[in-house]
Amino acid sequence: MNGKRILTIQDLSCVGQCSLTVALPVLSHYGVEAAILPTAVLSNHTMFKSWSYLDLTNEIPEIYKKWKENDIRFSAFLLGYLGKESIMELCRQAFDEFSENGAPVIIDPAFGDNGKLYGGFDEKYVAAMGKLLQRADIILPNLTEACYLLGEEYKTQYDGAYIEDIAKKLYAATGATAIITGVEQRGLIGELIYDGKAFEYVLSEKVPKFSHGTGDIFAAAFAAHYLNGSTLAKACDAAGRLVADCLKATADWHGYGVQFEDVLYSQLKK
Repeated sequence: MNGKRILTIQDLSCVGQCSLTVALPVLSHYGVEAAILPTAVLSNHTMFKSWSYLDLTNEIPEIYKKWKENDIRFSAFLLGYLGKESIMELCRQAFDEFSENGAPVIIDPAFGDNGKLYGGFDEKYVAAMGKLLQRADIILPNLTEACYLLGEEYKTQYDGAYIEDIAKKLYAATGATAIITGVEQRGLIGELIYDGKAFEYVLSEKVPKFSHGTGDIFAAAFAAHYLNGSTLAKACDAAGRLVADCLKATADWHGYGVQFEDVLYSQLKK
């Protein structure tokens, strides 16, 4: 263990290999103590035909009260699927009251993909997320989310100039290092990093398969490697390779998530 404690704020889907049920094991696997702040409890994620939803927003102030009483602090913050604008102010409160030594804030906007918003989100939520990202040190949007945040046209075919312009505008709008995920170039897939000074691509083999939860795996693995001292590029590379391995290990019939457990177990055996 490296002594780092990260607070990850996102929903808890009881079944579905996403959000907190991914973040906890992945962060722990790579030696980072994972603390959680569940924003809601779902019976299963929303790609199933039906689900139950228990909003935990009203419980969060009580959780904060006890954290203050116990002088709890966090070395970093990782935000994923939040679901409601009201939770964003509670996130800001967590940054203000529970940060240890300038704890970095890493945010995956988690509101859309493939040119569309996820169900239940609208432009008002996107605008609120844009304001929250101004508190981040590192942001992890995919291209869909980046375009919605900036009001830019989403393209399925693009060149380096297009994606680099998007990254520049994200940095200008948020002040955060922008890591655009799922970038495709020359038949490869990966990330474009822009820290306000230079662009850096981290690209690798594209696995021709889609599965729910890959963004959550990437974000957790990236955060863990970054907190363990990796550069942004090396953290992206390690996280991207983990996602690729998980997709390869996922059976075709297993449609609701990635079978990341097999991959982590195989790493332990090496």
